[in-house]
Amino acid sequence: MNAFKRAGNATNVFARSWANFVIKYKWPVLLATLILAIGLGSQGNMEFDGDYHVFFSKSNPELEAFDALQDKYTKDDNVIIVLSPSNGNIFTKENLTAIEELTAESWNTPYSSRVDAVTNFQHTSAVGDDLYVDDLSYNSSLKTDAEILEIKEKALKEPLLVNRILNEKGSVTAINITVRLPGIDLNEIPGEVTPFVRNMISDFKEKYPNFEVYTSGLIPMNTAFFESSMNDMGLTMIMLIIVIITTFILTRNIWSTLATLIVVLLSIMSAIGFVGLMGIKLTPPSSVFPTMILTLAVADSIHILVTMLQKMRKDGLNKVDALKEAMRLNFMPVFITSLTTVIGFLTMNFGDVPPFWDLGNITAFGMGMAFLYSTTALPALMAILPVKSKVKKEETKVRKDWYASLGNYVIKQPVRLTIISVLVIGGLTFLATKNTFNDEFVNYFDETVAFRTDTDYIRDNLTGIYNIEYSIGSGESGGINNPEYLKGLNAFEDWLNEQPEVIHVNAFSEVARRVNRSMHGDNESYYRVPDNRDEAAQYLLLYELSLPFGLDLNNQINVDKSETRVTVTVDNITSADMIAFSKKGEDWLRHNTPEAMHAIGVSPTLMFSKLGFRQAESMLTGNIIALILISLVLMLALKNFKLGLLSIIPNVTPVLVGFGIWALYKAQINTGMVIVFGMTLGIIVDDTVHFMSKFLRARRELGYDAKQAVVYAFETVGKALVTTTIVLLAGFAVLSTSSFALNSYMARITVIIILAALIIDFILLPSLLILTSKKEVVTVKNIEATQVAFDK
Repeated sequence: MNAFKRAGNATNVFARSWANFVIKYKWPVLLATLILAIGLGSQGNMEFDGDYHVFFSKSNPELEAFDALQDKYTKDDNVIIVLSPSNGNIFTKENLTAIEELTAESWNTPYSSRVDAVTNFQHTSAVGDDLYVDDLSYNSSLKTDAEILEIKEKALKEPLLVNRILNEKGSVTAINITVRLPGIDLNEIPGEVTPFVRNMISDFKEKYPNFEVYTSGLIPMNTAFFESSMNDMGLTMIMLIIVIITTFILTRNIWSTLATLIVVLLSIMSAIGFVGLMGIKLTPPSSVFPTMILTLAVADSIHILVTMLQKMRKDGLNKVDALKEAMRLNFMPVFITSLTTVIGFLTMNFGDVPPFWDLGNITAFGMGMAFLYSTTALPALMAILPVKSKVKKEETKVRKDWYASLGNYVIKQPVRLTIISVLVIGGLTFLATKNTFNDEFVNYFDETVAFRTDTDYIRDNLTGIYNIEYSIGSGESGGINNPEYLKGLNAFEDWLNEQPEVIHVNAFSEVARRVNRSMHGDNESYYRVPDNRDEAAQYLLLYELSLPFGLDLNNQINVDKSETRVTVTVDNITSADMIAFSKKGEDWLRHNTPEAMHAIGVSPTLMFSKLGFRQAESMLTGNIIALILISLVLMLALKNFKLGLLSIIPNVTPVLVGFGIWALYKAQINTGMVIVFGMTLGIIVDDTVHFMSKFLRARRELGYDAKQAVVYAFETVGKALVTTTIVLLAGFAVLSTSSFALNSYMARITVIIILAALIIDFILLPSLLILTSKKEVVTVKNIEATQVAFDK
């Protein structure tokens, strides 16, 4: 106990001395903090990176496999333009002419390397021994109705078109633009490709208003990521307004509102400087850091300001004395809250998603600076500003009675409330296990984003938006012409087409069958892979020589013709089903083909599908470390091992409750929600620290029994906890409106967790404190013992 008293007195002495120093040298302190913030802010250089690759670490095995596949063939960054004519028939002279024009213009897209459309599809035919490869439809405006009908019949029988470029009814078609980005400038997509495509589509719709146009593909997805980052940065302004209004309503003081606003702006400015100094490129997850810092920094300021104004209104202290007392009472609790929040956000570095590393590091730095400014700039400002407050004893008494009534209600039935709480928490914890991972990248965006709605339309009316790719090797140069290889590839294609999830398969075996048939006078009996290797090689050479520039087979065959690419388009399935399907394809190859043909499934779709599972596994260690560190901090801060362990309950159970309620709401969690445990663990400690510190003060210093101490804690800290909770709820509620699901879902469940934390700290925590304190002997301390840490 003597050690505790010495530590507590030392803390109070430091806090009191710090407050005296800041108030005495208020102008130099304020000037120094402004110089620091401006100096850091001047280094700010916020760049936005919308490339989906940023979601994967360099060591991510799925990314490595996908990049290796693209190195063998061609990179398939693409824009899919889907056209739906009002008459529901692609095959009219006018519509085919419009498609031809848009296809021709699409070649002008910056960095375009290939354009595939129904009109320029390379249709094969033979006359005698001669192979002819021509556009399926050219000069469409000159075609007769009979010729248009013939084109339609050919197109609807073509496996490489149907459910890929053309739907089965012939009412919707696509133009696929493949681009090869140099990857030198971050502006290649948002500044060059996307504006060109949008202008091209706008001009097309103006000329042909009978077409509805939809866009999807990896380029529009990257654009959506970029624009989501910019939009989420805009949420900061909304939150600033809410902070101003909320702070003013809760403090009823214009000067405290102004001081709070300055503190959070300095914190955000410093964080922006950190972004520039560290060379961080912002992404949708990390771009919300201003809202995060703003929300959490306000909580620091609110504790100090509410206490100061209470001392002025309730106790009649003058501004300087009230400010010193507020600093003394709140310095250590605010420090612990900031420290645990920093620990929570830093645990994001244990994950496998780099944008969340950035979010964690930026927010952790910002929170560290928020603590600094809350204990320097804030008191300096309040000492300078003409703050006045009238004593309102009657109103204070009414408010005190409300919290005291809640405390009295709890102390009358701690056993009952504990049992009810345990049952409710247990039930919701069980429900939490019913949540499933589902990281479909299209669902990262809500229906307000054009990429999402356009992609949903394409999925429903033309083709699937998810795919898996296999690079099937032959084991030798030129081996793709080996009849045994072709038969194995053909069998794999057939097996894939039999799977219920599969919408379309694009494999070289289809090209081999089609050319073989054409080389035998379009005899349908020859619609099979060649039986002779030399013939297969000759047919392939002849076919390739007939293909025009930009429409060759480089996207399907590697340079030495030892491997071919199989692209499987699948229906809208969950992440778990996507992973299972990919594994099923790998197993089929392993059991039915030679070792050289064994391959693993890769694609951005599969990468995102595995991202949530990989993030969860990697974050497990981080969450455990966060729990241990934060628990140790609380044990040291409370100077009580038992209460330190007890504090784990109100800090962990809100997360379990939150995910249990989420199971009733969505029952699916994404990558963004995996970080919630570590992040909120640091945030919700605020409630526990302040309530327990008040409880301990009443027990150790005032000689109260456990029930009296609980009521005392409600009376003294209840308003501050409700106030900070309202601010936190407001901040994350704003973030929950983000159109980017990784951010909005994370914010929504955080809102639930923060609200659950307050309820648990008002119901379960005091009940447990009473039940675990029954046998403790309480001794009354002298007046000097009131100078301890967390005295509030």
